[in-house]
Amino acid sequence: MTPPPPGRAAPSAPRARVPGPPARSGLLLRLLLLLWAAAASAQGHPRSGPRIFAVWKGHAGQDHVDFGQTELHTVLFHEPGSSSVWVGGRSKVYLFDFPEGRNASVRTDCENYITLLERRGEGLLACGTNARHPSCWNLVNGTVVPLGEMRGYAPFSPEENSLVLFEGDEVYSTIRKQEYNGKIPRFRRIQGETELYTSDTVMQNPQFIKATIVHQDQAYDDKIYYFFREDNPDKNPEAPLNVSRVAQLCKGDQGGESSLSVSKWNTFLKAMLVCSDAATNKNFNRLQDVFLLPDPSGQWRDTRVYGVFSNPWNYSAVCVYSLGDIDKVFRTSSLKGYYSSLPNPRPGKCLSYQKPIPTETFQVADRHPEVSQRVEPMGPLKTPLFHSKYHYQKVVVHRMQASHGDTFHVLYLTTDRGTIHKVVEPGERERGLVFNVVEIQPFRRAAAIQAMSLDADRRKLYVSSQWEVSQVPLDLCEVYGGGCHGCLMSRDPYCGWDQGRCVSIYSAPWPVLQSINPAEPHKECPNPKPDKAPLQKVSLAPNSRYYLSCPMESRHATYSWRHKENVEQSCEPGHQSPNCILFIENLTAQQYGHYFCEAQEGSYFLEAQHWQLLPEDGIMAEHLLGCAHALATSLWLGVLTLGLLVH
Repeated sequence: MTPPPPGRAAPSAPRARVPGPPARSGLLLRLLLLLWAAAASAQGHPRSGPRIFAVWKGHAGQDHVDFGQTELHTVLFHEPGSSSVWVGGRSKVYLFDFPEGRNASVRTDCENYITLLERRGEGLLACGTNARHPSCWNLVNGTVVPLGEMRGYAPFSPEENSLVLFEGDEVYSTIRKQEYNGKIPRFRRIQGETELYTSDTVMQNPQFIKATIVHQDQAYDDKIYYFFREDNPDKNPEAPLNVSRVAQLCKGDQGGESSLSVSKWNTFLKAMLVCSDAATNKNFNRLQDVFLLPDPSGQWRDTRVYGVFSNPWNYSAVCVYSLGDIDKVFRTSSLKGYYSSLPNPRPGKCLSYQKPIPTETFQVADRHPEVSQRVEPMGPLKTPLFHSKYHYQKVVVHRMQASHGDTFHVLYLTTDRGTIHKVVEPGERERGLVFNVVEIQPFRRAAAIQAMSLDADRRKLYVSSQWEVSQVPLDLCEVYGGGCHGCLMSRDPYCGWDQGRCVSIYSAPWPVLQSINPAEPHKECPNPKPDKAPLQKVSLAPNSRYYLSCPMESRHATYSWRHKENVEQSCEPGHQSPNCILFIENLTAQQYGHYFCEAQEGSYFLEAQHWQLLPEDGIMAEHLLGCAHALATSLWLGVLTLGLLVH
C-alpha cells in the first residue's frame, strides 16, 4: 500500500524540514473532522455501502468513446455476444465497435430524439420524436430507410414515460397516439391480431417501468406482465404518494363480447408489490427499475424478479420476487372491494381457443381491477434482499459460477451519483447478508448514467452518459490492492489469487485461489499475515501543528492511529472522508515517536502505515550516529585484521 504524502506543519510554527501548506487554524480542521464524523454516522449500516471505490480507466477508444457532442437523452441497443453497441441520441444513431476502436453514425431528421432501437429482421428499427411527429427509420447496411410517421412507437417528447414491447409480429406500447387527446396512459396492443387497450379507470397516472411476455405451460395461458407505479388511491396524509404494481394480461386476449369491451383488454388485473422491512419499520413504495433473471433450467415459475424501490428520502431497497408467486396471486386471490361470488370464468383467467371474455366477467374486473392479496418478496421473512441509504436507479443481474463451483447472483446498481455498485447475493451454500463489493466510476468524466445494458455472454456492462459510452468488464480484478489478502477480502466471485496477482477466474487456465469462507476469506492465503507497512520518517520542529493521513481503502474497516499503546484517532466504517486523519495541534516531546495506522475488518488486521515523527534535527542526528557506528566498526575490523597479520 503506497501512503500519500504526510501532513504538513503549519507555517506559523517554528520552521520544520517539511514545507507547509497555506495557514489554517486548528479549530477549522477540528470542525471539518467533526463534520466528517457526523456525515459518517448518517450513512446507516456500513456493509450496505461499497467496500472500496474504483475508477474504471480502460483504454481510450476501446473502452470509452465520446459522442463528440452533448446528448441529453440516450438509448442503448446491444445484442448479446456482439462487440458493438448502438446508441440513439439527438438526430443521430451511433455505432461503436469497442475492440476495433471504430465508430460510425447515421443521421436522421432534425429535432429528432431517438427513443427506440430494436432489431427487426435484417435491419435495426430506430424510432424518435421527429419534432413532435413520431416517426421510424430502418437502418440497413449503413443506409437509412424512412418508414414515415408511426404513432405508438415513439413519444412526442423524450421526457415522456414510454414503454414498447415486441413479440414476433406483435407490438405493445404505452405511448399515446394523439398529442393533445387521450392523455390517460394506456397499455395497448398496437400491432397484432386485435388492437386492444386498457380501460381508463384501471390505473391512476401510471409510470411504466418494465414489460415482459412469459410463455407458460399452455400456449393459450401465455401472459404479459408489466410493472408500474401509480398514484395511491388512499388520500390519507400519512399514506405514501405512490403504489408499486404488477399487472397481468392474457397474451391471447381477444377482447369482449359487448361494444364497451370489444376493444379493451378483458383479462387485466393488478396487484400491489410489497417491499418493506417490518423489523426496522421501513417501507419502500416507489418502484424504480425491474430486472428479470430467467431460471437456468427453463422453469418460468422460478424466474427471479429483482425490483429496485425507493422511499421519499431517496433511500433504496432491492426486493426479489418469483414469477410463480406473482402468477399464484392472480390465479387465487379475491378482488379488492368485491364481496360477491366471482363469475365463471373468474376475472383474469385466460380462455382457450381464442374465446371472448363474457361481459359479466369483464364488468367485475373492470370495476375491481386490483386483487386483494399482495405480492411479497421471496424468502421466509418476506423482506428486502437489502436496503441502503444510497439512491439506486437501475439494476441488472448476472448469474455466474465461481472457481469453487458455487453459483452467485451479482447485482449491478446505478446510483444518482453516476456510479455503479457491484453487490453479491449469497451463494447457494452460503448464509449471510449480501455484500457490496465495489463502487465503480465508469466514465472518464463523471456524469449521470442514462442507460445500462448487460452482456452476460461477454461479461460486459455498457453504460452511457450525456458525453460518452463505456464498456466495463464484470471481472474488474486489478482494482483490488493489498496482495492475496486484499484480493480475497474483496469477496469478488469473479476474482482470485494466482501466481502473485489478483486475476479474473476466466483468464486463468486452472482454478484460482478463492475463499469459501465469507467471514474470514483472508485465512485462505498462503501467508497468514499481510506485510507490514514500510517505515517513513519526517522531521518536525517542536510546537508544530501537524496531521497524519491514512487512506481508508476499505470502507468496511475501522482505521485507528496508534501512538505507543494509545489509540489517538479512530475512524469507523462508513467514514465519509477517504482518509483517516490524526491532527496534532501542538507537537510536544511526548508526541514524537512511532505512529501506526491500523485497519481492522472482522478478524482481518492490516498495518496500513507506519510513521516516525522526529525532532527537527533528529534525522540528521540519526544519520551522524549511523556514520559514527560505521566508522567505529571499520576501525575495529582494521585493528583485528592487523593483529591477525602480526600473529
